[in-house]
Amino acid sequence: MKVVGINSSPRKDGNTSLLIRAVFEKLEKQGIETEQVHIGGTAVRGCTGCGICGKQRNMRCVFDDDIINDCIAKMAAADGIILGSPCYFADVTAEMKALIDRAGMVALTNGGFLKHKAGCCVVAARRGGAIHAFDTMNHFLHYIQTFMVGTSYWNMAYGLKIGDVTKDQEGLQNMKALGENMAYLLKKLKA
Repeated sequence: MKVVGINSSPRKDGNTSLLIRAVFEKLEKQGIETEQVHIGGTAVRGCTGCGICGKQRNMRCVFDDDIINDCIAKMAAADGIILGSPCYFADVTAEMKALIDRAGMVALTNGGFLKHKAGCCVVAARRGGAIHAFDTMNHFLHYIQTFMVGTSYWNMAYGLKIGDVTKDQEGLQNMKALGENMAYLLKKLKA
């Protein structure tokens, strides 16, 4: 089994990455392979609504000059998907929004190939807006028909400087529970 985590923070090893790694730690203890893919700070384009992905039906976006098609392929090959974003102006980063729009359109027009995977998201925030970013990613995971993994609270942690999220004990505990719950669900789906 494999879980891919997509990190849309421009800080490759920042707070969002730390949250994804906290989830990965619990998955890896259960023998689940993990891979973090960094898209934050890269030049990605949004969906243009051209519809070519639905005509070609090759599980790819027609635009092949950025990392998005690689991410779509990794999500298709994985058993679980974790989306991670810092909170920027009360929402996800532009890179995450581009991934959501393009991967969503490709999946929708190519038979829904991302459905029935385990899915969750994590948000790193300084203060406010985290719920909206969380909702944006959850709406995508719901729309592509993943089995969404829950915990006892929303999957977010707070901190400004790199590493500050590790001081948010409640947030980190939630990431650990998220990893445990995702491992449990993946094993049930593979049974």
